[in-house]
Amino acid sequence: QAQLVESGGGLVQAGGSLRLSCAASGSISSINTMGWSRQAPGKERELVAHITRDGNTNYADSVKGRFTISRGNARNTVYLLMNSLKPEDTAVYYCNAWISFHPVGPRGNYWGQGTQVTVSA
Repeated sequence: QAQLVESGGGLVQAGGSLRLSCAASGSISSINTMGWSRQAPGKERELVAHITRDGNTNYADSVKGRFTISRGNARNTVYLLMNSLKPEDTAVYYCNAWISFHPVGPRGNYWGQGTQVTVSA
């Protein structure tokens, strides 16, 4: 099994910045794509950004130019740098990772518990 733990959420004023971190642990053989999604109250969870093992990135239109996703050197961590935050960015942010426990085994999608980001006007 794998465990993903997020950190870095909090309360920030509009225009401010936050950096979220997520670390995967467990008997992991390899991690492919990692990403961040968010869920605001009363809304469905939406993809914010993801990054492949090769470093290719994809962003939701609503965050392009403001958010940057990156992976740590150990490849089991993923970060989300959020600049120019807006009140509509308020949500619980979840990281996920496609993880394999064997070199030729299947990958499963694992999620963290989420971290709250609140942006005040």
